[in-house]
Amino acid sequence: MTGAVLAEEAVRLRPGLKILFTTGYARNAIVHHGRLDPGVELITKPFSYSDLASRVRDILDSVAQ
Repeated sequence: MTGAVLAEEAVRLRPGLKILFTTGYARNAIVHHGRLDPGVELITKPFSYSDLASRVRDILDSVAQ
């Protein structure tokens, strides 16, 4: 099972779930004509722990609003 397939299944079970992909490979699997699916975020490697923490915080804050 790929990360993209796992994400699809997770969203099917929990609509509105936010997804953050962290691999360069996922970019080809999740980007469609230059756009991400709704609820999907992407951070490309290499990234720092502070970059990752910032993205996760942004995603969590967007859910709370």
